[in-house]
Amino acid sequence: MNEKVLHSIGALFDNPDKIYRAASQTAKKGYTKFDVHSPYPIHGMPEAMKLGKSKLGYAALVFGLTGLLAIFLYTYWIAAIDYPIVIGGKPFYAFPKYIPVMFEVTVLSASIGTVVTMLFFFFKLPNNSHPLHGTNYMKKVSTDGYGLNILAEDPLFNEEEVKRFMTELGAAEIEEIYFEPEEVNSKPKVLEPKFIAFLVVTFVVVSGVTYFGLNKLLYMPPFTWMAEQAKVIAQGPAIYKTSGTGMRPPVEGTVARGNIPYAYKGEPESAGENLINPLDFTKKNLDLGEKKFNTYCSPCHGYHGEGDSRLRGQFPNPPSLHSQKVREWSDGRIFHVITEGQNVMPSYATQLSREERWATILYIRALQRSLNAKESDLQ
Repeated sequence: MNEKVLHSIGALFDNPDKIYRAASQTAKKGYTKFDVHSPYPIHGMPEAMKLGKSKLGYAALVFGLTGLLAIFLYTYWIAAIDYPIVIGGKPFYAFPKYIPVMFEVTVLSASIGTVVTMLFFFFKLPNNSHPLHGTNYMKKVSTDGYGLNILAEDPLFNEEEVKRFMTELGAAEIEEIYFEPEEVNSKPKVLEPKFIAFLVVTFVVVSGVTYFGLNKLLYMPPFTWMAEQAKVIAQGPAIYKTSGTGMRPPVEGTVARGNIPYAYKGEPESAGENLINPLDFTKKNLDLGEKKFNTYCSPCHGYHGEGDSRLRGQFPNPPSLHSQKVREWSDGRIFHVITEGQNVMPSYATQLSREERWATILYIRALQRSLNAKESDLQ
């Protein structure tokens, strides 16, 4: 059995004013290896002890920047390399939309990394032995006492001098705290079989409970109330005795309200001859047309309709809307192209309503007039 070694000397005080003064005087005297214990935080104590800034901030910075870099590279790789998608002519990697997730991952990484660093690096968990544990000093400062503890490793430490100093400060009790050297020199317990077994058991239990909850429990009554609802399932079995299905077929010869079928499907020339733009050249209609043109047409045709695509190299550039051919097309002929598409241009019937398509044509006519003005337009 090794001989016990002096760890520190602890002094107990009766009230927070005395412990505050004791901490201030201890720091002024030049002691650096000391600590203060109280049942609750005491305002101004860090300043009285002349404590420096915590090193945990550096851990938070490193983990936060690591998380930020990781999520940036991850989103960039997905959006710009692995699965690029063209949306409205925007670049593959549109940085602003990823700012929220970058912020969240940065905060999460910094928070978790700081807690892990504090527990396992500063507190040296799972090593939980400490010379102060179980002492009368710790019992008092955990309830109604206020303690000052000066470590024996302090460069200015002298047992008799420290006791005399604490007496001068007005200490109610002074206690010598000892420890056995093997308690401090013991190896970290992270790799001990007991701790590893604890981690394994915890992992198995948490995984098992999670699996049971998500894959079994949620499919047992009463948790099935969302999956088993009294509702009609599309294309499902009968609830109507007449048809024997969950959906009734539409009445023959009718169409859904607001969904009149396009009458000139596959007939561009007939559409050009028979369709007439029902909208007038008003500011409201032109503003609507400009908005829809810039959203759906400008990525390929350009903002002025000159065929200067913003998607160079991804799709072939379309012809200019200012060509003699297109300028001589009727509104109905252009409406047909927007509705059914032409060559590599897809149909925009699902993106634009009938009114929006006609408004877009009004804006196209305004663009054509602006770049192909007549002499009379300038007078």
